[in-house]
Amino acid sequence: MALTKRQKQVLDFIGDFIDRQGYSPSYEEIAEGLELASLATVHKHISTLEGKQYLRRGFNQSRSVELTPRYFEELRKDRAAESPVASVPLAVRIAAGSPVESVEGKDTLAFADFVGQEGTYALQVRGDSMIEDHICDGDYVLVERTSSARDGDIVVALVGGNETTLKRFYRDTADTVRLQPANSTMSPIIVPASELIIQGRLMAVLRKYA
Repeated sequence: MALTKRQKQVLDFIGDFIDRQGYSPSYEEIAEGLELASLATVHKHISTLEGKQYLRRGFNQSRSVELTPRYFEELRKDRAAESPVASVPLAVRIAAGSPVESVEGKDTLAFADFVGQEGTYALQVRGDSMIEDHICDGDYVLVERTSSARDGDIVVALVGGNETTLKRFYRDTADTVRLQPANSTMSPIIVPASELIIQGRLMAVLRKYA
């Protein structure tokens, strides 16, 4: 179904907000961000987008708007149409120990292997809580959007409804979760499982040197 210009603006605002903040915007934030006249106008657009299957929302919950798989599929198609998939030659696999012979290969590394999956998004790391896992301040991480995790996974977690963090996930008890930093100078974050929402799982780390 076709979207009006304003409906697409609302949808893109919600997607951008979730990518930046790690949680969905309130109706007030949507109205302010798009300079809409009233919350009733926001409600009308949200209802229409829900009817077109781009959004889901929970009732009687704050920040309950979710993007559906249809949104991510159409976003992926739009981006693919705008530009060809980037790839670089994969010249050789290099050992981290002894030198190896440099041989020109014919393989390529396509970044669609990382970013072509539905729901993948990027975050920039702030701080050094994961440096012992070689995730440094200023790095970019590619994250698979998911609400589940296994012990030892590096996850994006929303704690207490307002703080997003990147840590290793461990379920210590049925009711308690430990978010473990990869920095021996820092203590783990112990929280009730009911106060934590998994928002994604780490796929890759990107670092730009130049």
